[in-house]
Amino acid sequence: MEINSNSTLPPGFRFHPTDEELIVYYLRNQTMSKPCPVSIIPEVDIYKFDPWQLPEQTEFGENEWYFFTPRDRKYPNGVRPNRAAVSGYWKATGTDKAIHSGSSNVGVKKALVFYKGRPPKGIKTDWIMHEYRLHDSRKASTKRSGSMRLDEWVLCRIYKKKGAGKLLDEKECFMDEVLQIDESLTVVTNEAEIRNEEEIMMMTSTTKLPRTCSLAHLLEMDYMGPISHILTPFDLHQPGSDNMNESGWFGDLQFNQDEILNHHRQASMFQF
Repeated sequence: MEINSNSTLPPGFRFHPTDEELIVYYLRNQTMSKPCPVSIIPEVDIYKFDPWQLPEQTEFGENEWYFFTPRDRKYPNGVRPNRAAVSGYWKATGTDKAIHSGSSNVGVKKALVFYKGRPPKGIKTDWIMHEYRLHDSRKASTKRSGSMRLDEWVLCRIYKKKGAGKLLDEKECFMDEVLQIDESLTVVTNEAEIRNEEEIMMMTSTTKLPRTCSLAHLLEMDYMGPISHILTPFDLHQPGSDNMNESGWFGDLQFNQDEILNHHRQASMFQF
């Protein structure tokens, strides 16, 4: 592909024409064999390539690429274009948009999506094409009914839709984080349950009272320690008290054997 010296843009400039400019200053001039304002749009039959191969067919473009391309008929006597490519096809989406220059309708813009495979079981891709054609191109095409060429030139803008892969990656990362949080919560919950069970087992094993025991046995097991202040007379707590004897705080607590036997007799009367 040969590009003359006038095709280069000054440093810092980018090719971002409007829809009206593409029709009026580029496609119309190309159709009438007039020079374009700058020759940076190559002539390429895009249907002989897959969309990911098209950036290699031009020296201009970073995230979008422009081409002048012819269109062929799908059927000899029809007006439908043949949109089959190497490994897929371009499928129109949405409605055509009219391009105006002032009060005049100068062109039509059509959006298409590339599908891998063959219809109707093609796989949709992220490659998009905006196809621009002149407003009167349909009238001119009917005059060439004996030819497979539908249009000599249309202008196509090719680009890949942004954000599709990024959104998928972010969703997968989010799901991975959710799974990691769930696993961490499960581990913490299980460890807490195990600790609670161990504490309960230790408490029940150390605090379980025997079926029968004496008061002295309870004192030895330190069960009566927490209630020492209840059983101990108040004056035993006073320092220097003469009432404290060798048996400690329990020394002055007296038991009447007759009263204990009497309580046992009364309790036995209500046994079944």
